[in-house]
Amino acid sequence: MRRVDGHRRRFDAHFEAYFDSLARHIDTPPMSRFTPRCLELLRDLSLRGGNRLRVALLYEAARLVTGGDVPGLEPAALSVELLQTHGLIHDDIIDDSPVRRGGPSTYYAYRDEHPDRPRTALGLAVLAGDLAAFLSVRVLLDADLPVELRQSLMDAHLRAATETVTGQVVDLERDLHAVPGEDLLHTVTDFKSARYSILAPLRMGLLVVGEDPAPYDRTLSRYARLAGIGGQLRDDYLDLFGTEETQAKSTGSDIRSGRRSYAVSAVLAAATQDESDLVESALGDPRCPDETIECVRAIARRHGVDDRLRADMRRHAEAAAAETDRWPCHWRPEAVGFFRQLPLWAVSRLA
Repeated sequence: MRRVDGHRRRFDAHFEAYFDSLARHIDTPPMSRFTPRCLELLRDLSLRGGNRLRVALLYEAARLVTGGDVPGLEPAALSVELLQTHGLIHDDIIDDSPVRRGGPSTYYAYRDEHPDRPRTALGLAVLAGDLAAFLSVRVLLDADLPVELRQSLMDAHLRAATETVTGQVVDLERDLHAVPGEDLLHTVTDFKSARYSILAPLRMGLLVVGEDPAPYDRTLSRYARLAGIGGQLRDDYLDLFGTEETQAKSTGSDIRSGRRSYAVSAVLAAATQDESDLVESALGDPRCPDETIECVRAIARRHGVDDRLRADMRRHAEAAAAETDRWPCHWRPEAVGFFRQLPLWAVSRLA
């Protein structure tokens, strides 16, 4: 979508300026070499790629009410993307992922710099993620906005952050199940991803323009959950059936990290005993060869898992789009149309 690209370009310039000024606005120990490096890695990961879909959702949520420029969108967008940086860093630690957004993950950057001190590398990566999380709150505290609006934005932001961490916990719990059920998979996606990636930007965008999202929370939450599930199905599909060019990271990462994603769970549910044994032997093996990943991919295709995943993501995308029919009639049709098309557009990109 052109509007997503436009929002990304506009925000990226603002994000770069934020990092340019960051060192002048936070008090750091002058003798420390590690602190500037931490800020450098945060900047690198934050500015390196990313489709800024959360930013687009926030800006378009404001456009539901007004087409004009609105003060407060930039700090809200910064807070959302800094929280995303925090999540990416900690995800890569949990999953032991070497690549993120086409480059080294923060964790592996530290591992390369401190090969003889693995605990130091781990600690620095954890702290970098923590710093991003705290900065995501501070940017709202420092925003030149009315106190009541700042408080409302922080409430929405911290609520989403708390639910996301809860989702991370349940995500790890999910992988203890031999074949996670659909309800568990949907719950993980809702808490870990949809609530902060979709619902929080919607709420925050409306708050910035003075629209209380509370009366519409039920339909907004349904939209976020359905669109989030469709998006996660797409990501899991691409992790197994995509290419490194489409992923900007190694394919098969869910298998190598032992993650029982939608795709992996569907393969396990459909596989014969011998096929299941092969998949289980690969799960959690970070050195799992590409040939084994290809065998799992072949098993999945043999049982029609690829077609089922595509059908499921299409069904959830259509349900999310239909949810916008329940949105208030006074919201601007052009912006409502963006939200209606967005889940369908994400699915169409597989074609």
